[in-house]
Amino acid sequence: MLLGVTGDQVLPADVYQQIKSETLTQVRGTVQADILKEDQAQNTCIFSTEFALRLMGDVQQYFIDKGVRNFYSVSISGYHIAEAGANPITQLAFTLANGFTYVEYYLSRGMSINDFGPNLSFFFSNGIDPEYAVIGRVARRVWAKALARKYSANSRAQMLKYHIQTSGRSLHAQEIDFNDIRTTLQALYAIYDNCNSLHTNAYDEAITTPTEESVRRAMAIQLIINRELGLAKNENPLQGSFIIEELTDLVEEAVLTEFDRITERGGVLGAMETMYQRSKIQEESLHYEMLKHTGEFPIIGVNTFLSSKGSPTVLPKEVIRATEEEKEYQISMLSNLHTSNADKSMEGIARIQDAAINNRNMFEELMETCKYASLGQITNALFEVGGQYRRNM
Repeated sequence: MLLGVTGDQVLPADVYQQIKSETLTQVRGTVQADILKEDQAQNTCIFSTEFALRLMGDVQQYFIDKGVRNFYSVSISGYHIAEAGANPITQLAFTLANGFTYVEYYLSRGMSINDFGPNLSFFFSNGIDPEYAVIGRVARRVWAKALARKYSANSRAQMLKYHIQTSGRSLHAQEIDFNDIRTTLQALYAIYDNCNSLHTNAYDEAITTPTEESVRRAMAIQLIINRELGLAKNENPLQGSFIIEELTDLVEEAVLTEFDRITERGGVLGAMETMYQRSKIQEESLHYEMLKHTGEFPIIGVNTFLSSKGSPTVLPKEVIRATEEEKEYQISMLSNLHTSNADKSMEGIARIQDAAINNRNMFEELMETCKYASLGQITNALFEVGGQYRRNM
């Protein structure tokens, strides 16, 4: 009976505010709204970069004001940079550079590095290349050095937390059963490198939405490594070996060299003006595809060691799609939201626009208005005060 009813509708105001404030200090999760990688790689920008950065800053300021310690205000993402075609060095360099850009922006708004530093998280892809074996340890080394020496951050802010997702780009529609083998090796890289969390892709994602069976197999990869493989019970069994130490130094040096290239172009935002990041990602994607087509980069069952049938593309047995009934339910539910909350939604939207125009915290208003207004209504209202994204050509 309470589905769709918010707490302030059924509780005394003082009780609701107390529960809300206590909950905000304990709630866990992550916001993935990294606008810089959206512009550089994923192409899902809707607001201008300047306005989106401001909104991200409002989220972080709200987290500081409300004592939100365990919810990450942004997942600074390299995964989508890698999926767009970047090699592991470029993925790491662009992601860390984006992270430092957020640090500089939040500092410019008067926030303390020790307040917002722990709210930042990172998200990397793990491919099959050897550099991925050290991507986490290099990221933590570079981040900790910078935050300690340049920003005088405390130990908690220096700790880089990161999530790994195995490479979607490495999944192939030919001989899809082999994809689990690739995912297992990528998961080993991630676990041995001490990632904070891990997502293992399902083997059939190259051809369809994952099925329940394929998702269980993907989850089993993690469970078997963590629960059955003995070396996974030890902290990074690879550290100290020549190849891991050498790779760590080489990757760090390559990342710092890329930092210099970005600096020469006016920093991350300056480089984005000339589409430097996008161009580099596209060039590396083209190079990767060329190596696949020439066979210089061997992929078993795709361009080498083909099956007797020639390893044709596998067609999905099951394609998961929403039914007409489910679609109609969503449409009617949205219509009901619009009609039942018309007055409150308009009031809330007006407050959001006023906050945007008068430089107040938009997220504070969003937290209340989203109880009554739909995402589309809020987005269209923000277009009027923040503008729409226009890509440089």
